Amino acid sequence: MNKVASKHFGEVELNHGRDHNFTATRELAGQTVELDLNVNAHDHFDEAALHKVDYRLRFLPELVDQVREMIAEELQEDGTSPQEYRHFHCNAIKDEQLKTVFGVEDKNQLTDAVFLKALKLGHVGIFPGQPERYFVLDFTLGKHFTDEVLVASADEDGVVDDEILWES
Repeated sequence: MNKVASKHFGEVELNHGRDHNFTATRELAGQTVELDLNVNAHDHFDEAALHKVDYRLRFLPELVDQVREMIAEELQEDGTSPQEYRHFHCNAIKDEQLKTVFGVEDKNQLTDAVFLKALKLGHVGIFPGQPERYFVLDFTLGKHFTDEVLVASADEDGVVDDEILWES
């Protein structure tokens, strides 16, 4: 069994012909974010690939900022997933949930800025065998409120895909 130390995932067994899933958490902007490293049996996953994952995770805060900027821009455009997600969740919220989810007392206070502040990165899927969807980032208003997320992906170089999706 060949194991290599990872800064984020501890001791990781390198892939030997079977699927692997390694989990960890990371603190980011005062929030705990779940990290899932997914390696398929056919992926070439060696020590260099693991070190690349650790290296790329150093830039996660910048990646999150980039996605947040994209979401902010898309909130202004009709028919985008972020706009529809915001509209749905802000209209469906009960008055007693306003303070917990958004930190406001009245629905009239639900501005784009309030929505963006409430939207948190909850999960990052890492797929070293998929260079075009290396990182998959799930943004949520909170598991206690909804199981639906806004999903953005980035390639192995940290370039964010221009499409943000709404998924359950």
